[in-house]
Amino acid sequence: MFSSVQCAARWRKWNPDLTHWAIVLGDQPHLQSATLATLLDSAAQQPGKICQPARRGRPRHPVLLPKAAFKKLARCKDETLKQFLGAMAADLELVELNDPGLDLDIDRPADYQKARRRFFGGDGAQPALGSVRIPGLHLELGGEPKVR
Repeated sequence: MFSSVQCAARWRKWNPDLTHWAIVLGDQPHLQSATLATLLDSAAQQPGKICQPARRGRPRHPVLLPKAAFKKLARCKDETLKQFLGAMAADLELVELNDPGLDLDIDRPADYQKARRRFFGGDGAQPALGSVRIPGLHLELGGEPKVR
């Protein structure tokens, strides 16, 4: 996975006005909107810092990287994102959050079923997706990405 992120960081056609990149796991649709809003707010307040959520002191995903860190990631020799973040500790801000969804890792069908029961109820209903709005930042949850 990390080599894919590095490949993205080496791509030369990013919009030059972008200030941050989010590394988000595909198995986290259950994260609370408040979790994402708090993480985005932290990045807005500390624009030069890498912002990463933590739960009970343990770093989690998603990770927000400012432009300078994203550029360093492109050429780093680290083998994993965890190693890269460890090397960037002085530029890392852990944001302690109490979202049980941060602890969930969906790797197998049984994990997925457990997550559906835990976060969406036993009836299999889908969560209501919405958006997180913070002045100057916008993140759409669900649907097509939107640039604002």
